[in-house]
Amino acid sequence: MPSLAVSRSAEEPLTPQKRRLRSNSTAAPETPFSSPTKRKSPRRCLDSTPSSHPNFSTRNDSIEPISNSSKSPAEELSEDFSEILNWNPRDASQVSAVKEALHVSTAPPTIVCREEEQRRVFDFCRACVEKEQSGSLYVCGCPGTGKSLSMEKVSNKLIEWARDGGFDPPEVLSINCTALTSSSQIFGKIVENGYVKVKGTAAPLQHLQNLYSQKQQSSSSKMLLIIADELDYLITKDRAVLHDLFMLTTLPFSRCILIGIANAIDLADRFLPKLQSLNCKPLVVTYRAYSKDQIIRILQERLMVLPHVVFHPQALELCARKVAAASGDMRKALSVCRSAVEVLEAEVRESTNNMDSDTRENSVVKIDHMAAALSKAFRTPVIDTIQSLPQHQQIILCSAVKFFRGGKKDTIVGEVSFFCYHSTKMHRY
Repeated sequence: MPSLAVSRSAEEPLTPQKRRLRSNSTAAPETPFSSPTKRKSPRRCLDSTPSSHPNFSTRNDSIEPISNSSKSPAEELSEDFSEILNWNPRDASQVSAVKEALHVSTAPPTIVCREEEQRRVFDFCRACVEKEQSGSLYVCGCPGTGKSLSMEKVSNKLIEWARDGGFDPPEVLSINCTALTSSSQIFGKIVENGYVKVKGTAAPLQHLQNLYSQKQQSSSSKMLLIIADELDYLITKDRAVLHDLFMLTTLPFSRCILIGIANAIDLADRFLPKLQSLNCKPLVVTYRAYSKDQIIRILQERLMVLPHVVFHPQALELCARKVAAASGDMRKALSVCRSAVEVLEAEVRESTNNMDSDTRENSVVKIDHMAAALSKAFRTPVIDTIQSLPQHQQIILCSAVKFFRGGKKDTIVGEVSFFCYHSTKMHRY
Protein backbone atom coordinates (compact mmCIF):
# COMPACT_ATOMS: atom_id res chain seq x y z
CA MET A 1 0.00 0.00 0.00
CA PRO A 2 1.63 3.33 -0.93
CA SER A 3 2.56 5.52 1.95
CA LEU A 4 1.23 9.06 2.31
CA ALA A 5 3.44 12.09 2.19
CA VAL A 6 2.65 14.53 5.01
CA SER A 7 3.21 18.14 4.01
CA ARG A 8 4.77 20.62 6.39
CA SER A 9 5.44 24.31 6.05
CA ALA A 10 9.00 25.56 6.02
CA GLU A 11 8.51 27.57 9.23
CA GLU A 12 7.06 24.71 11.25
CA PRO A 13 9.77 22.94 13.24
CA LEU A 14 10.25 19.22 12.78
CA THR A 15 9.18 17.27 15.83
CA PRO A 16 9.21 13.53 16.52
CA GLN A 17 5.43 13.47 16.21
CA LYS A 18 5.56 15.00 12.73
CA ARG A 19 7.59 12.71 10.58
CA ARG A 20 7.23 12.48 6.88
CA LEU A 21 7.00 9.15 5.21
CA ARG A 22 8.57 8.12 1.92
CA SER A 23 6.54 9.25 -1.05
CA ASN A 24 5.11 6.77 -3.46
CA SER A 25 7.51 5.98 -6.29
CA THR A 26 7.96 3.30 -8.90
CA ALA A 27 9.94 0.36 -7.55
CA ALA A 28 12.74 -1.24 -9.52
CA PRO A 29 12.10 -4.74 -10.85
CA GLU A 30 13.06 -7.44 -8.38
CA THR A 31 15.95 -9.77 -9.27
CA PRO A 32 16.50 -13.19 -7.68
CA PHE A 33 18.74 -11.63 -5.05
CA SER A 34 17.52 -8.05 -4.86
CA SER A 35 16.13 -6.74 -1.63
CA PRO A 36 12.36 -7.30 -1.42
CA THR A 37 10.05 -4.32 -1.38
CA LYS A 38 9.14 -3.58 2.19
CA ARG A 39 7.86 -0.73 4.27
CA LYS A 40 10.68 1.41 5.53
CA SER A 41 11.00 2.46 9.13
CA PRO A 42 10.50 6.14 10.00
CA ARG A 43 14.25 6.55 10.28
CA ARG A 44 14.73 5.84 6.59
CA CYS A 45 11.73 7.88 5.54
CA LEU A 46 12.83 11.24 6.93
CA ASP A 47 13.42 13.96 4.36
CA SER A 48 12.48 11.63 1.53
CA THR A 49 9.62 13.47 -0.14
CA PRO A 50 10.26 14.88 -3.61
CA SER A 51 9.61 18.44 -2.46
CA SER A 52 12.00 18.37 0.47
CA HIS A 53 15.00 16.44 -0.82
CA PRO A 54 17.62 18.91 -2.19
CA ASN A 55 19.04 16.45 -4.71
CA PHE A 56 15.74 15.11 -6.00
CA SER A 57 14.90 15.50 -9.67
CA THR A 58 11.50 14.59 -11.07
CA ARG A 59 11.84 11.53 -13.29
CA ASN A 60 9.56 8.83 -14.59
CA ASP A 61 12.05 5.97 -14.43
CA SER A 62 12.67 3.73 -11.45
CA ILE A 63 14.71 4.60 -8.40
CA GLU A 64 18.42 3.89 -8.66
CA PRO A 65 19.77 1.22 -6.29
CA ILE A 66 21.65 2.20 -3.17
CA SER A 67 25.01 1.18 -4.57
CA ASN A 68 24.66 3.71 -7.42
CA SER A 69 23.82 6.64 -5.16
CA SER A 70 26.02 9.70 -5.40
CA LYS A 71 26.26 9.84 -1.62
CA SER A 72 28.13 7.39 0.52
CA PRO A 73 26.28 5.42 3.23
CA ALA A 74 28.03 7.49 5.90
CA GLU A 75 26.75 10.77 4.38
CA GLU A 76 23.20 9.46 4.08
CA LEU A 77 23.23 8.34 7.71
CA SER A 78 24.60 11.68 8.92
CA GLU A 79 21.80 13.66 7.24
CA ASP A 80 19.04 11.88 9.16
CA PHE A 81 20.82 11.52 12.49
CA SER A 82 19.93 14.90 13.97
CA GLU A 83 16.19 14.42 13.47
CA ILE A 84 15.70 11.03 15.14
CA LEU A 85 14.95 10.15 18.72
CA ASN A 86 17.77 8.34 20.48
CA TRP A 87 17.58 5.30 22.70
CA ASN A 88 17.86 4.81 26.43
CA PRO A 89 20.91 2.70 27.39
CA ARG A 90 19.46 2.25 30.87
CA ASP A 91 16.64 0.16 29.43
CA ALA A 92 17.77 -3.48 29.57
CA SER A 93 15.30 -4.55 26.89
CA GLN A 94 16.57 -1.94 24.43
CA VAL A 95 20.21 -2.90 25.08
CA SER A 96 19.35 -6.57 24.58
CA ALA A 97 17.61 -5.80 21.29
CA VAL A 98 20.66 -3.89 20.02
CA LYS A 99 23.05 -6.69 20.93
CA GLU A 100 20.81 -9.27 19.32
CA ALA A 101 20.63 -7.27 16.09
CA LEU A 102 24.43 -7.05 16.01
CA HIS A 103 25.06 -10.69 16.89
CA VAL A 104 26.83 -12.86 14.34
CA SER A 105 24.28 -15.66 14.71
CA THR A 106 21.41 -13.30 13.84
CA ALA A 107 20.71 -13.83 10.16
CA PRO A 108 19.70 -10.59 8.42
CA PRO A 109 16.50 -10.62 6.33
CA THR A 110 18.46 -9.58 3.24
CA ILE A 111 22.09 -10.13 2.28
CA VAL A 112 23.41 -6.93 0.75
CA CYS A 113 26.68 -6.24 -1.06
CA ARG A 114 26.93 -9.87 -2.25
CA GLU A 115 24.35 -9.88 -5.04
CA GLU A 116 26.82 -10.60 -7.85
CA GLU A 117 28.51 -13.52 -6.07
CA GLN A 118 25.14 -15.05 -5.16
CA ARG A 119 23.95 -14.70 -8.75
CA ARG A 120 26.99 -16.57 -10.07
CA VAL A 121 26.50 -19.45 -7.64
CA PHE A 122 22.76 -19.56 -8.32
CA ASP A 123 23.25 -19.62 -12.11
CA PHE A 124 25.71 -22.49 -11.75
CA CYS A 125 23.33 -24.56 -9.61
CA ARG A 126 20.36 -23.72 -11.83
CA ALA A 127 22.22 -24.93 -14.92
CA CYS A 128 23.05 -28.21 -13.20
CA VAL A 129 19.42 -28.79 -12.21
CA GLU A 130 18.08 -27.91 -15.65
CA LYS A 131 20.50 -30.24 -17.45
CA GLU A 132 20.45 -32.84 -14.65
CA GLN A 133 24.23 -32.81 -14.65
CA SER A 134 26.67 -32.86 -11.76
CA GLY A 135 29.23 -30.15 -11.12
CA SER A 136 31.59 -28.70 -8.56
CA LEU A 137 32.15 -25.16 -7.40
CA TYR A 138 34.66 -23.70 -4.97
CA VAL A 139 33.79 -20.57 -2.98
CA CYS A 140 36.74 -18.81 -1.40
CA GLY A 141 37.47 -15.53 0.32
CA CYS A 142 38.65 -13.94 3.53
CA PRO A 143 36.88 -14.82 6.79
CA GLY A 144 33.73 -12.85 7.52
CA THR A 145 32.87 -11.99 3.92
CA GLY A 146 29.44 -13.68 3.86
CA LYS A 147 30.31 -16.96 2.12
CA SER A 148 28.35 -19.36 4.35
CA LEU A 149 25.42 -16.96 4.72
CA SER A 150 25.16 -16.56 0.97
CA MET A 151 25.11 -20.31 0.35
CA GLU A 152 22.10 -20.68 2.62
CA LYS A 153 20.33 -17.94 0.68
CA VAL A 154 21.23 -19.54 -2.65
CA SER A 155 20.02 -23.00 -1.63
CA ASN A 156 16.65 -21.63 -0.49
CA LYS A 157 16.27 -19.64 -3.69
CA LEU A 158 17.21 -22.65 -5.79
CA ILE A 159 14.50 -24.81 -4.21
CA GLU A 160 11.94 -22.05 -4.69
CA TRP A 161 12.95 -21.61 -8.33
CA ALA A 162 12.78 -25.36 -9.02
CA ARG A 163 9.26 -25.63 -7.63
CA ASP A 164 8.03 -22.63 -9.59
CA GLY A 165 9.66 -23.88 -12.78
CA GLY A 166 8.29 -27.40 -12.58
CA PHE A 167 11.64 -29.03 -11.82
CA ASP A 168 12.27 -31.57 -9.10
CA PRO A 169 13.86 -29.58 -6.21
CA PRO A 170 17.27 -30.94 -5.22
CA GLU A 171 18.03 -32.33 -1.80
CA VAL A 172 20.31 -30.02 0.18
CA LEU A 173 22.95 -31.33 2.58
CA SER A 174 24.97 -28.74 4.51
CA ILE A 175 28.07 -30.07 6.28
CA ASN A 176 30.45 -28.15 8.51
CA CYS A 177 33.72 -30.03 8.19
CA THR A 178 34.94 -28.80 11.57
CA ALA A 179 32.30 -31.00 13.25
CA LEU A 180 33.63 -34.20 11.63
CA THR A 181 35.70 -36.50 13.82
CA SER A 182 37.70 -37.60 10.78
CA SER A 183 37.98 -36.29 7.24
CA SER A 184 36.65 -39.50 5.69
CA GLN A 185 33.47 -39.21 7.76
CA ILE A 186 32.03 -36.82 5.20
CA PHE A 187 31.13 -39.73 2.92
CA GLY A 188 29.31 -41.39 5.79
CA LYS A 189 27.39 -38.16 6.41
CA ILE A 190 26.10 -38.23 2.84
CA VAL A 191 24.87 -41.78 3.31
CA GLU A 192 23.59 -41.41 6.90
CA ASN A 193 21.27 -38.53 6.07
CA GLY A 194 19.20 -40.80 3.86
CA TYR A 195 19.92 -39.05 0.57
CA VAL A 196 21.57 -42.18 -0.82
CA LYS A 197 20.18 -45.65 -0.16
CA VAL A 198 22.79 -48.09 1.08
CA LYS A 199 22.86 -51.62 -0.29
CA GLY A 200 25.18 -54.20 1.19
CA THR A 201 28.09 -53.63 3.56
CA ALA A 202 30.31 -51.54 1.29
CA ALA A 203 32.14 -48.52 2.66
CA PRO A 204 30.34 -45.21 2.16
CA LEU A 205 32.86 -43.94 -0.39
CA GLN A 206 32.82 -47.18 -2.35
CA HIS A 207 29.04 -47.25 -2.30
CA LEU A 208 28.84 -43.70 -3.69
CA GLN A 209 31.36 -44.49 -6.39
CA ASN A 210 29.46 -47.62 -7.43
CA LEU A 211 26.15 -45.75 -7.38
CA TYR A 212 27.31 -42.89 -9.59
CA SER A 213 29.22 -45.18 -11.97
CA GLN A 214 26.13 -46.95 -13.23
CA LYS A 215 22.82 -45.72 -14.57
CA GLN A 216 20.19 -45.32 -11.92
CA GLN A 217 17.13 -47.50 -12.22
CA SER A 218 14.81 -44.88 -10.78
CA SER A 219 14.34 -41.96 -13.13
CA SER A 220 12.85 -39.87 -10.32
CA SER A 221 16.03 -39.73 -8.24
CA LYS A 222 16.68 -36.19 -7.11
CA MET A 223 19.77 -34.11 -7.52
CA LEU A 224 21.88 -33.76 -4.39
CA LEU A 225 23.37 -30.37 -3.46
CA ILE A 226 26.24 -30.75 -0.98
CA ILE A 227 27.51 -27.58 0.73
CA ALA A 228 30.78 -28.41 2.49
CA ASP A 229 31.83 -25.50 4.70
CA GLU A 230 35.39 -25.15 6.06
CA LEU A 231 36.62 -27.44 3.30
CA ASP A 232 40.26 -27.06 4.31
CA TYR A 233 39.63 -29.36 7.30
CA LEU A 234 39.42 -32.25 4.83
CA ILE A 235 43.03 -31.79 3.72
CA THR A 236 45.06 -34.85 4.65
CA LYS A 237 48.65 -35.75 4.01
CA ASP A 238 47.84 -37.66 0.83
CA ARG A 239 44.87 -35.37 0.00
CA ALA A 240 42.84 -38.43 -0.89
CA VAL A 241 39.61 -37.42 0.87
CA LEU A 242 39.43 -34.02 -0.80
CA HIS A 243 40.23 -35.52 -4.17
CA ASP A 244 37.67 -38.33 -3.85
CA LEU A 245 34.99 -35.87 -2.79
CA PHE A 246 35.36 -33.74 -5.93
CA MET A 247 35.73 -36.84 -8.09
CA LEU A 248 32.16 -37.85 -7.18
CA THR A 249 30.94 -35.07 -9.47
CA THR A 250 32.96 -36.41 -12.42
CA LEU A 251 31.46 -39.91 -12.46
CA PRO A 252 29.33 -40.64 -15.56
CA PHE A 253 25.95 -40.95 -13.81
CA SER A 254 26.55 -38.62 -10.89
CA ARG A 255 23.68 -36.42 -9.75
CA CYS A 256 25.74 -34.56 -7.17
CA ILE A 257 26.34 -30.79 -7.06
CA LEU A 258 29.24 -29.98 -4.75
CA ILE A 259 29.93 -26.50 -3.33
CA GLY A 260 33.09 -26.28 -1.23
CA ILE A 261 33.72 -23.25 0.99
CA ALA A 262 37.10 -22.28 2.43
CA ASN A 263 39.28 -19.24 3.05
CA ALA A 264 42.28 -20.23 0.91
CA ILE A 265 42.05 -18.79 -2.58
CA ASP A 266 44.51 -21.28 -4.13
CA LEU A 267 43.21 -24.44 -2.46
CA ALA A 268 42.09 -25.99 -5.73
CA ASP A 269 45.46 -25.32 -7.39
CA ARG A 270 47.56 -26.55 -4.48
CA PHE A 271 45.63 -29.62 -3.34
CA LEU A 272 43.67 -30.70 -6.42
CA PRO A 273 46.20 -30.76 -9.26
CA LYS A 274 44.82 -34.07 -10.55
CA LEU A 275 41.44 -32.50 -11.21
CA GLN A 276 43.06 -29.83 -13.33
CA SER A 277 44.91 -32.46 -15.35
CA LEU A 278 41.61 -34.28 -15.92
CA ASN A 279 39.99 -31.00 -17.08
CA CYS A 280 37.43 -31.11 -14.27
CA LYS A 281 38.73 -28.34 -12.05
CA PRO A 282 35.89 -26.75 -10.02
CA LEU A 283 34.59 -23.33 -10.90
CA VAL A 284 35.95 -20.71 -8.48
CA VAL A 285 33.90 -17.84 -7.04
CA THR A 286 35.89 -15.37 -4.95
CA TYR A 287 34.39 -13.24 -2.18
CA ARG A 288 36.45 -10.10 -1.72
CA ALA A 289 36.90 -8.36 1.61
CA TYR A 290 34.24 -5.79 2.49
CA SER A 291 35.03 -2.15 1.82
CA LYS A 292 34.28 0.74 4.15
CA ASP A 293 31.03 1.70 2.42
CA GLN A 294 29.86 -1.91 2.29
CA ILE A 295 30.44 -2.38 6.02
CA ILE A 296 28.48 0.79 6.78
CA ARG A 297 25.62 -0.35 4.57
CA ILE A 298 25.45 -3.79 6.22
CA LEU A 299 25.48 -2.22 9.69
CA GLN A 300 22.68 0.12 8.62
CA GLU A 301 20.59 -2.80 7.40
CA ARG A 302 21.00 -4.62 10.70
CA LEU A 303 20.26 -1.54 12.81
CA MET A 304 17.23 -0.64 10.71
CA VAL A 305 15.06 -3.08 12.69
CA LEU A 306 15.54 -0.92 15.80
CA PRO A 307 13.14 1.97 16.45
CA HIS A 308 15.89 4.25 17.83
CA VAL A 309 19.31 5.51 16.83
CA VAL A 310 22.06 3.78 18.77
CA PHE A 311 25.27 4.81 16.97
CA HIS A 312 26.52 8.20 15.94
CA PRO A 313 27.26 8.18 12.18
CA GLN A 314 30.90 9.07 12.72
CA ALA A 315 31.27 6.18 15.17
CA LEU A 316 29.99 3.73 12.56
CA GLU A 317 32.28 5.23 9.96
CA LEU A 318 35.28 4.90 12.29
CA CYS A 319 34.49 1.24 12.86
CA ALA A 320 34.03 0.59 9.15
CA ARG A 321 37.29 2.32 8.21
CA LYS A 322 39.32 0.45 10.80
CA VAL A 323 37.88 -2.98 10.02
CA ALA A 324 38.09 -2.45 6.25
CA ALA A 325 41.73 -1.41 6.52
CA ALA A 326 42.61 -4.36 8.77
CA SER A 327 40.75 -7.32 7.26
CA GLY A 328 37.31 -6.45 5.88
CA ASP A 329 35.85 -9.05 8.26
CA MET A 330 32.17 -8.27 8.89
CA ARG A 331 32.14 -10.46 11.98
CA LYS A 332 34.86 -8.29 13.48
CA ALA A 333 32.82 -5.17 12.74
CA LEU A 334 29.76 -6.63 14.47
CA SER A 335 31.87 -7.65 17.47
CA VAL A 336 33.38 -4.17 17.75
CA CYS A 337 29.94 -2.53 17.62
CA ARG A 338 28.65 -4.81 20.35
CA SER A 339 31.71 -3.99 22.43
CA ALA A 340 31.11 -0.27 21.91
CA VAL A 341 27.56 -0.68 23.20
CA GLU A 342 28.97 -2.38 26.29
CA VAL A 343 31.40 0.52 26.79
CA LEU A 344 28.50 2.99 26.72
CA GLU A 345 26.46 0.73 28.98
CA ALA A 346 29.26 0.65 31.56
CA GLU A 347 29.67 4.42 31.34
CA VAL A 348 25.97 5.01 31.95
CA ARG A 349 25.95 2.52 34.81
CA GLU A 350 28.72 4.40 36.57
CA SER A 351 26.88 7.68 36.26
CA THR A 352 24.96 8.69 39.37
CA ASN A 353 22.69 11.22 37.66
CA ASN A 354 19.26 10.15 36.50
CA MET A 355 18.91 10.28 32.77
CA ASP A 356 16.04 12.56 31.68
CA SER A 357 14.80 13.33 28.22
CA ASP A 358 17.40 16.08 27.69
CA THR A 359 20.48 14.05 28.53
CA ARG A 360 19.11 10.97 26.81
CA GLU A 361 19.67 12.57 23.42
CA ASN A 362 23.43 12.40 23.98
CA SER A 363 23.39 8.76 25.11
CA VAL A 364 24.46 7.21 21.84
CA VAL A 365 27.61 5.33 20.93
CA LYS A 366 30.06 8.06 20.01
CA ILE A 367 33.56 8.10 18.59
CA ASP A 368 35.26 7.74 21.99
CA HIS A 369 33.20 4.64 22.79
CA MET A 370 33.99 3.13 19.40
CA ALA A 371 37.68 4.00 19.74
CA ALA A 372 37.83 2.19 23.08
CA ALA A 373 36.14 -0.87 21.55
CA LEU A 374 38.50 -0.84 18.56
CA SER A 375 41.53 -0.58 20.82
CA LYS A 376 40.32 -3.58 22.77
CA ALA A 377 39.53 -5.62 19.67
CA PHE A 378 42.77 -5.02 17.76
CA ARG A 379 45.15 -5.08 20.72
CA THR A 380 47.19 -8.27 20.71
CA PRO A 381 48.14 -10.18 23.91
CA VAL A 382 51.81 -9.50 23.11
CA ILE A 383 51.31 -5.78 23.65
CA ASP A 384 49.59 -6.39 26.97
CA THR A 385 52.46 -8.62 28.05
CA ILE A 386 55.10 -6.05 27.09
CA GLN A 387 53.25 -3.25 28.86
CA SER A 388 53.03 -5.33 32.03
CA LEU A 389 56.81 -5.88 32.16
CA PRO A 390 59.05 -3.79 34.45
CA GLN A 391 60.72 -0.82 32.87
CA HIS A 392 64.20 -2.34 32.70
CA GLN A 393 62.87 -5.45 30.95
CA GLN A 394 61.12 -3.26 28.39
CA ILE A 395 64.45 -1.51 27.76
CA ILE A 396 66.10 -4.88 27.13
CA LEU A 397 63.43 -5.78 24.59
CA CYS A 398 63.82 -2.42 22.85
CA SER A 399 67.57 -2.88 22.74
CA ALA A 400 67.26 -6.33 21.19
CA VAL A 401 64.81 -5.04 18.59
CA LYS A 402 67.15 -2.18 17.72
CA PHE A 403 70.06 -4.55 17.13
CA PHE A 404 68.14 -7.05 15.02
CA ARG A 405 66.39 -4.39 12.95
CA GLY A 406 69.73 -2.78 12.25
CA GLY A 407 70.59 -5.51 9.78
CA LYS A 408 72.41 -7.88 12.13
CA LYS A 409 71.18 -11.43 11.98
CA ASP A 410 72.62 -12.19 15.41
CA THR A 411 74.33 -10.39 18.24
CA ILE A 412 76.08 -11.23 21.48
CA VAL A 413 74.74 -10.68 24.97
CA GLY A 414 77.54 -8.24 25.75
CA GLU A 415 76.46 -5.85 23.00
CA VAL A 416 72.88 -5.87 24.18
CA SER A 417 73.97 -5.44 27.80
CA PHE A 418 76.18 -2.50 26.82
CA PHE A 419 73.32 -0.83 24.98
CA CYS A 420 70.91 -1.53 27.84
CA TYR A 421 73.32 -0.06 30.35
CA HIS A 422 73.66 3.20 28.46
CA SER A 423 69.91 3.30 27.73
CA THR A 424 69.15 2.91 31.41
CA LYS A 425 71.68 5.52 32.34
CA MET A 426 70.26 8.02 29.84
CA HIS A 427 66.74 7.25 31.07
CA ARG A 428 67.68 8.16 34.62
CA TYR A 429 68.75 11.61 33.56
